[in-house]
Amino acid sequence: MAITSEQINQAASIMGESATVRAAAATIREQFAPLRALVLDAFDMRGEQPVAQVDGKGALYLMATDGHCWSVTREPDQASAFVLTPH
Repeated sequence: MAITSEQINQAASIMGESATVRAAAATIREQFAPLRALVLDAFDMRGEQPVAQVDGKGALYLMATDGHCWSVTREPDQASAFVLTPH
């Protein structure tokens, strides 16, 4: 399932409006089911490029899967999950 640029913008907006990154992930899961939303430490995503930075909150990444392994992607049409990291 692909993620659209509109969904990326909405996810970034949700992240900016939420009290915590975990609360943002929960809202994203509800609004974009069956897409996944995970919270990871920023250290775990070091060296990767986010698709969005949310001022004062953190960063938003996209993940793709081949059905077995997961990888970070910047291609929304390949993505099926969001990763949120706090600052």
